Amino acid sequence: MRPAPESCKTMADVREGVDSVDRDLVALLAERFRYMDAAARIKPARGHVRDETRKAQVIANAGREAARLGLDAKIVELLWDQLVEASIAHELEEWDRLRETAK
Repeated sequence: MRPAPESCKTMADVREGVDSVDRDLVALLAERFRYMDAAARIKPARGHVRDETRKAQVIANAGREAARLGLDAKIVELLWDQLVEASIAHELEEWDRLRETAK
């Protein structure tokens, strides 16, 4: 169990908390990318992978959630833009891999 930020008394406490949060974030990213794998499996055409309308919606959703939690929405939106672009790249690779395997 990680220490609450408010209870940290040393930098070791802070680092323990940050490392724990990072492990959780990586696990959530792995789950998110499995959803990209599912999308690659489901989408019938490679051209359907990039959806700028959906990308904007996902980034806006993250920005709103950040603001609700008291975070700087612009920073989160910048991070999410990079995350979505990485997700699209991953999904394209998976889409190609699945169709190549099926040949």
